[in-house]
Amino acid sequence: MGVLLQEALHIVPDTQAVVSFVGGGGKTTALFRLAHELKALEKSVLVTTTTNIAVPEPGQCDLLMLEGCPDTALFTEVKPGMVVCLGGGLKNAGEVCKVQSVDPAFIDELCINRFFDFILVEADGAKRKPIKAPADYEPVIPKSTSLVIGVIGLDCLGKPVSEDIIHRCELFCACTGRKTGEMIDRESIVRLVMAENGLFKSAPAASRKVVLLNKADTEVLIQQGEQIAQELATQQTNIGCISASLQQGNYMVLLGQV
Repeated sequence: MGVLLQEALHIVPDTQAVVSFVGGGGKTTALFRLAHELKALEKSVLVTTTTNIAVPEPGQCDLLMLEGCPDTALFTEVKPGMVVCLGGGLKNAGEVCKVQSVDPAFIDELCINRFFDFILVEADGAKRKPIKAPADYEPVIPKSTSLVIGVIGLDCLGKPVSEDIIHRCELFCACTGRKTGEMIDRESIVRLVMAENGLFKSAPAASRKVVLLNKADTEVLIQQGEQIAQELATQQTNIGCISASLQQGNYMVLLGQV
């Protein structure tokens, strides 16, 4: 049996943490996977967003609150082993109903007052594309965040630089030096990770940063992930790197004491 996502991320169950997810496709899946691992450890978990996320599926949370900034007295009823999803309301986004954003300052308040053991935040949107570069106004990461997880889908490799594959393609080109129609390769991903306005834009200076290379579903993509980690290592960065198949539930630490 492989390691849990919580173990791969080196999250210590007995410490409080705010974890923000940014980047491309797979954030919501990773967020709820981590939430349920922590729930199994009898931790109280808040799942929330500073953007918009899909309405939780049945069984993904124990309580859905759609008040934005509710009376914090309501949180005194939260028990160990409980996952609460907090949103600012509901909105229709085409054929999908979304949970709307919560003020990051309110998330910081919840952290300070220790209402939950863990707060997991989807802080970025990617329109279900595997890779993205952030606009000026994103991601929206709460100041209390201690761990930022940047998600990239390895299935983008070998695909053309285009809006079909990349959310905010023009900004991706600015970060990586790539041009429309060129191939997305390992160097493109490394450049996006390292760019000032790239994957970890707006991450708190003191936060840990981990790249989650998702969709490592084949031996070829597992090897590509390992090579990306090796190339990141040459940058003398303190960014950790994990290879993951969220679909299969496999996780491997590739770089750093994440």
